[in-house]
Amino acid sequence: MAWTIGKVKITKIVEMALTGGTRFILPQATPEQTREMPWLIPDFASPEGRLVMSVHSWVVETPTRRIVVDTCIGNDKQGRGVPHWNGLDKPFLQDMAAAGYPADSIDTVICTHLHVDHVGWNTRLVEDRWIPTFDNARYLFGRTEYDYWKTHSTDAAHAAVFADSVQPVVEAGKVDLVDSDARLTDEITLIPTPGHSAGHMALHIRSEGEEALLSGDVAHHPCQMAHLDWSSSFDTDEQQSTKTRRTLFSRFADTPTLVFGGHFGPGRILRDGDAFRFVATQ
Repeated sequence: MAWTIGKVKITKIVEMALTGGTRFILPQATPEQTREMPWLIPDFASPEGRLVMSVHSWVVETPTRRIVVDTCIGNDKQGRGVPHWNGLDKPFLQDMAAAGYPADSIDTVICTHLHVDHVGWNTRLVEDRWIPTFDNARYLFGRTEYDYWKTHSTDAAHAAVFADSVQPVVEAGKVDLVDSDARLTDEITLIPTPGHSAGHMALHIRSEGEEALLSGDVAHHPCQMAHLDWSSSFDTDEQQSTKTRRTLFSRFADTPTLVFGGHFGPGRILRDGDAFRFVATQ
């Protein structure tokens, strides 16, 4: 699955597709509440009101760069808070290669934030050691985000993730810390979007008059566009995440900008009363 934004190509690499079983992420999004938003069906919810989501990466190819944005859960990881995320054996790298992006062709990895399902393929297990998966790439972490998680790296919820998916690429000398409003290429600028995590960043892409937004986990699901105050169970600051959603969605609503979410998309944001809804683009 691929889309073009001017001279930029965006390809979706899915590690895991999910329907339902997401109450632990968005507890307010009950089937009853979801069915009250019929525009979610069938692209973002089942007829029964179960949420449709995925864990995926976006490969962004510009005229000069090959970039992986967010690296899913990863194989062979342990100590994850979600039991069925432990010890995965997924063909993620093979799927990337089949799409035309073998790991050694990637020159940049960007993590919108450093949560478990966005950093996993930063590393792979080789002879009991975690080594960088993308050996020819620079890994870009938000400075605020990295500093926060480095300080909290021994917290139970994040210790294993930091140890096996973040620290090894730091120790390999492959990490560059960037400001959350940095311009990365001629086409890509970061947007600070704190709330879900301390230093969460989105990516704004502009090329030949066309635009895209890679929004990370500003919203885990389009239902949060209609209910801006529905915060994820994993949001660091619920009030800030609500404010960030309103600000970001207001900026791009009713424009041609194609939005690629961290667990959904792509599609376009439309204003709907005091909030928004999302229209899928195939």
